[in-house]
Amino acid sequence: QVQLVESGGGLVQPGGSLRLSCAASGFTFSSYAMSWYRQAPGKERELVAAIRSTGDSTNYADSVKGRFTISRDNAKKTVYLQMNSLKPEDTAVYYCKAVRLGYAYWGQGTQVSVSS
Repeated sequence: QVQLVESGGGLVQPGGSLRLSCAASGFTFSSYAMSWYRQAPGKERELVAAIRSTGDSTNYADSVKGRFTISRDNAKKTVYLQMNSLKPEDTAVYYCKAVRLGYAYWGQGTQVSVSS
């Protein structure tokens, strides 16, 4: 059974940091590109960051470049999103996604709230 389980969300003050994790099981994690999306209330889900299966290439939304870092550990079957210098507009539910050759799996999401 395929599972993607996100963790690490929470409430943080502006300027703070959080590290999200997404633990995978039930598929060959090292063969899948991984990405993080987010969805704020009343808005469409948007791509935040992505990383290739080998981890040698990443890309980011302009809004998070220089603040967020995506990484993966294929031995632990886990993808991470390090979020620094958080802003109130980063508040959203964050989802991880696994993609390979037309197959896509989603996690259930973790809430990130940035507020003073």
